Parts: sequence; structure tokens; C-alpha cells
Amino acid sequence: MEKTGALLAGDQAAAGAVADGAGEGSGGREAGGSRSAPPRYWPLLLAGAAVVPGTAVILLGRWGDAPAVQAWRTVCLAVTVQALPFLLLGTALSGAINAFVPERVFSRVLPRRPALAVPVAGIAGVVLPGCECASVPVASSLIGRGVAPAAAFAFLLSAPAINPVVLTATAIAFPGNPAMVLARLVASLVTAVVMGWLWLRFGRAEWLAPAVRHTGHQEGHSRWNEFRLGFQHDFLHAGGFLVLGAMAAATFNVAVPRSVLDTFAGAPWLSVLFLAGLAVLLAVCSEADAFLAASLTGFPPVARLAFMVVGPMVDLKLIALQAGTFGRAFAVRFSAATVVVAVACSSLIGGVLL
Repeated sequence: MEKTGALLAGDQAAAGAVADGAGEGSGGREAGGSRSAPPRYWPLLLAGAAVVPGTAVILLGRWGDAPAVQAWRTVCLAVTVQALPFLLLGTALSGAINAFVPERVFSRVLPRRPALAVPVAGIAGVVLPGCECASVPVASSLIGRGVAPAAAFAFLLSAPAINPVVLTATAIAFPGNPAMVLARLVASLVTAVVMGWLWLRFGRAEWLAPAVRHTGHQEGHSRWNEFRLGFQHDFLHAGGFLVLGAMAAATFNVAVPRSVLDTFAGAPWLSVLFLAGLAVLLAVCSEADAFLAASLTGFPPVARLAFMVVGPMVDLKLIALQAGTFGRAFAVRFSAATVVVAVACSSLIGGVLL
């Protein structure tokens, strides 16, 4: 009982650090408990976040006609454009949760014991038809509403991996192979739940940066205005990190030759590790990664499963988004542990089902 109480206290402390940590610096909360409003010129910032990176990439492509430069431009724009709609979905959903959903809803839906709330939150990831870009702001909003961080992180990992859109895309990419769809579902869900329990046991409040957001509706404030402020803040904050991650993924796509891929295809264990690392670097949206995995016909099925399990949970743009939302200390530790757990789950479950 003492051990269980300590775990609950540690996880609740982490939730309190994220929910109540805002207020330091110029971006903190105002006296009434609400977040300070973004500048009045936010539409210009929003336009700049969308136009400036694209303009820079286009100018770079025109400056150099080399095929490598053109390929870099294409990949960078593709990753950004592919992920942007889901980032909009996630930030809009995050703002809606923050402004319209009463806190008592979460206390009723999720078990009070965090150890039981983790698998429930992991299974709940099936309801969000979005990619990893959408899950980060939603998880941040859930923590701000009092959800245990361990449960929110289980949702963060499972939502982009087991939702119906992703599973349907996997079934289409691997026709006549339902075992691959089942293996992806089970391996992804197990990874998310295990990571939630690991955070519950070993996570520390100081690894989480204070979240600059308010914790739900404030009396006397307009809910629609709170939704607008939350949406503006989260989108502008996460959009820059998305662009940085897309640029890093494009650089890898251009710099690594095709011959390197062929070198690892013949070794079973090396192929699993290589495709897991490739998923991190390529930063392909979870709705599209199954088609890329299906095209890697030279690799064994377990390696391709690892590619699809690791990718939606850890990639360059997701690490950047996590660092910007929860802090660098969290992103480094959580991402590294997630890769290890995802590779282990993919190897064990893939070895049984595939």
C-alpha cells in the first residue's frame, strides 16, 4: 500500500507540475488563472509560420538546380503539408477540450488509479483519426485538465498508431495479410501501455517543463474566446517545431544513398534496428507509413512491422514537438525509452504473428 501510494503521489505531482507550472516568465498565466492572450498581430504570425518556410524552400530550390536540392525541397514540403492538417486537427481538439469539456468528464471516464487509467487511455487512442502531430497538443491539454501524465502519454503514443484510419491504410497496403494489421495493432497498443506504466514507475515531475496554458474554463470568461486563445497558442507553438522536424527528415532523405538500405536488408536483427532508426529519421505520417513499409520488399516482415510501430511514436518532427511542448529533458528520455520498448514489442509480437 505504501508503494502504491508513493506511485500515485509521484504521478499526481507530475500532473500538478504541468498544470500549475505556468506563470513563470512573460508567457505565464495572468492573475485570474488564464493564459495571457497572444499578441494582436497573431494572424501575421500564423501567415508567417506557413509562408516563410515554404518561401525559403522554394528560393533554395531555384537557387540550386541540383537534383539533391530539388529532392530536399520536395520532401520538406511533403512532410510539412502532409502533417499540417492533422496538426490543425490536434490543436483544435486540444482547444476544444480545454474550453468546453468539464474536468469531471475525465474523472468519470478514466479510473482513479493511474495504473488502471493507462490501459484505458491507450485503448481510447482508437477514437482519434489523426497522426502524431495531433496527439501531442491533445496530450498536453489532457494533462492540463488533471489527467495523470502516465495516462496522457499512453494516449499520445497509441492515438496515431491504432486509430481506424491507420489500420485501414495498413490493410490496404498489405492486401490479403490481416496478420500484419493485427500485429501492428497489438504491438502499438502494448508499447503505449508499457510506456505509460514505465512513466508511472520511473517518471519525475522535474522532467516535464511547465505547460503555458490554463486548466479549463474560467468563470466569467467566454468559452469560445478561450477556445480561440488555446488554438492560437498551441498551433503557433507547435508549427515551428513541425517545420524543423520536416527539414531534418528531408536532409536525411537526400543525404543517405539507396545502397545503404540494401546493405542491411539481408540481416534479420540488423534489418529490424535499421528500419526502426529509418522510421525515426524519415518522419512519415502514420496514415502513409504502411505504404512505404509495403514497398520495402527486401526486408523481412518483422522489420517492416518495427518501421510501422516506431514511426508513429518516435520521429524527428515528433521529438521536436515533444521538446517544444513538454521540454527537452522529457523528449530525450521518453523518446529513447519508447524506441527500445517499440522494437522489443515489434520483435516479440511480430515473431509470433508474422
